[in-house]
Amino acid sequence: MTPHVICTLLTLAAADSQRTGREVLAAMHDRYVGKWYRTVTFIQKNTATAPDGQARHSTWREYAALPGRLRIEFEPVDSGGGVLFVRDSQFAFSGGRLTSAKAFVHPLMVLGFDVYFDPPEQTAVKLERLGYNLGTVHEDTLDGRPVFVVGAKAGDRRTRQFWVDQERLVFVRLLEPGQRDTASTGDIRFNQYRPVGAAWLAAEVAFLVDGRQRWLEQYTEIKTDRVLTDSLFDPRRWPARSN
Repeated sequence: MTPHVICTLLTLAAADSQRTGREVLAAMHDRYVGKWYRTVTFIQKNTATAPDGQARHSTWREYAALPGRLRIEFEPVDSGGGVLFVRDSQFAFSGGRLTSAKAFVHPLMVLGFDVYFDPPEQTAVKLERLGYNLGTVHEDTLDGRPVFVVGAKAGDRRTRQFWVDQERLVFVRLLEPGQRDTASTGDIRFNQYRPVGAAWLAAEVAFLVDGRQRWLEQYTEIKTDRVLTDSLFDPRRWPARSN
């Protein structure tokens, strides 16, 4: 452990009133910089649960090149449907054709992956623009593990906030008001973390609304540090595929 990392962890051990979200982000970055996998691919099994309890299932194929690039292919693959997230932009495709393009900072990419590559200040600026108050931090627990909660005061589950496992320094939870119904609360959780070399990977992501699960992603056939061609993430070459 380098002196810089030790200094960062000692800072995090200070009183809540002295800790900032920037320090949490710096600790996450410093723990894993140079150690995190550069690419990851997996099959994603989805379960969408309607308010009446009925479930629908789907399968996606995903390819990520870090930082900042994610390709999602909807099955059947020959349908030509999917989404690209590239350099804070989102491109949607249907039938092999581009249907929409817009600026979009993907908070789960930023907090779950890019934080270990991008300079901490760059990550902080992105999160502040998304509405996170990095000046407010408190401690809590999730599934029995201590966490740092950035963006809200103790007891506040409504304000936009993200949770970081104190020991592993990985993102585990995001809470925010609902996008369509701001009276509701969206709750996204990175579950079932498993070690990948010196890094970690969550094999499940759950999306809840007011405590009820609405969408579940379960990852299989996970592979890291495969060589992925740039064409996979080029919206002008959407039909390009990885072998």
